[in-house]
Amino acid sequence: MSVKYGSKRVVSGAHYGLRDWLAQRVTAGIMALFTVAVLAQLLIAKGPIGYDLWAGIFAAQWMKFVTFSVIIALLYHVWVGMRDVWMDYVTSQVWLRLLLQVFTIVWLVGCAGWAIQILWRL
Repeated sequence: MSVKYGSKRVVSGAHYGLRDWLAQRVTAGIMALFTVAVLAQLLIAKGPIGYDLWAGIFAAQWMKFVTFSVIIALLYHVWVGMRDVWMDYVTSQVWLRLLLQVFTIVWLVGCAGWAIQILWRL
């Protein structure tokens, strides 16, 4: 006689879990390090904090590249978080969850384009 405990869990995503948990921690770490680096540059700088100081910090191409890399990390961090929110809390209507996920992707791609425009003044 076999004993069954609970019900079988239906898993809707095959590759989530540890990878996404780790991605959230790594991207958060990248953003935290970048924030500390920018704050350190502001504290070291002499004079008033204005447009000239900010433009000076982000003028070098390597800083633009690092900033854009952090923005990509931020966008991925947001995507993983929002996808999990939509999957956890929008369970009754699959079409609504899909619509929200597509809207989130379109919004994040638009934010990436805006970041490129701001950083490189296209």
